[in-house]
Amino acid sequence: MIRILLILVVFAFLYAYQLQAQNPASTGISYQHPIEFAPNQYVCHRTDLPIDIDGKMDDPAWENADWTADFVDIEGHLKPKPSYRTRAKMLWDSQYFYFAAILEEPQLWATLQERDAVMYQNDDFEIFIDPDGDGQLYYEFEMNAHNAIWDLFMIKPYRVDDGQPKYLTNWDIKGIQTAVHLEGTLNNPEDEDRYWSVEIAMPWKALKEMSPKTCPPTEGDQWRVNFSRVDWHLDIVDGHYRKKLDPKTGKEQAWPEENWVWSPSGRVDMHQVETWGYVQFTSQTGGAVAFEERPAEQVKWALWQMYHQQRLFFEKNKQYSENIRHFNLPEVAVEGYRFVPSLYVTASMFEVVAPALNGEIWHINQEGKLWKSP
Repeated sequence: MIRILLILVVFAFLYAYQLQAQNPASTGISYQHPIEFAPNQYVCHRTDLPIDIDGKMDDPAWENADWTADFVDIEGHLKPKPSYRTRAKMLWDSQYFYFAAILEEPQLWATLQERDAVMYQNDDFEIFIDPDGDGQLYYEFEMNAHNAIWDLFMIKPYRVDDGQPKYLTNWDIKGIQTAVHLEGTLNNPEDEDRYWSVEIAMPWKALKEMSPKTCPPTEGDQWRVNFSRVDWHLDIVDGHYRKKLDPKTGKEQAWPEENWVWSPSGRVDMHQVETWGYVQFTSQTGGAVAFEERPAEQVKWALWQMYHQQRLFFEKNKQYSENIRHFNLPEVAVEGYRFVPSLYVTASMFEVVAPALNGEIWHINQEGKLWKSP
């Protein structure tokens, strides 16, 4: 009887080991993003009509551009809907990538007027552009109701903690055109305002300085893009607007600013490029154009989850793991596809590699850089 029990124990152990081998990550580190992976999508039409950059959005060209979805809190469904409506439009031609937005606002307020000031210290509108979606080398643009602008070239996101500079402050979008239109009066608490609207024309010549993508884009190209709006809580003191103060310390920013975005990230962090929206370019000047869903994007999202799991493993163990059994392999909702990544690890670096359905091979490393094999 004891011999039979021992045999049964051995078979049970072998069976459990086989199950683990088939799904080696079943007991490993897991990463759960705060919200569902569902970046917004937009088809950006070409325009042959002129656009006068005056902030008013009254040119006929804009009639052929759809509105984005209304902005939501940066944490998505985890937070209440924004108090005021914000939405945007996009167009392009041979010279410019055009943006326009309307921001409802009963208290029009802005103090910064010099270029390259830290614009999010005011109520502002922001654009983020990563042409190839690699999570590195992307553009950031901010403006306020004074039509003051801050343009940056981001080398890598702030989450990459390597002690190196993250952006270039001396880089300018040469030839950019911007304008603001106010439905109300700026910095005047005596009336209730309605909104401010913006128009921006970004030259392809400037964007292609550091973009690996074709500028202007070709039919069907998809870029990662996002928009943000920072909105501060204000008091009225001696006839002027002022950020709310902490009643205990007397300092500003006791009530954190609102962060409303087009495509939410799930966290108060605009630099999670993997959560930005998709903009698909078409040479058609009007009419319905279907957005093309690409299965490789689901594979890339799985790689991002592996990236976060490696970071969690490093925080716990002070080293990266080269054993796939230490991780829970994310499921990829693509018919006929099985996510089978490989790990390559050194003392200070890692790389996760996985094939996609179309024969592409995708990689992600410890810096959050995502790329495709040539």
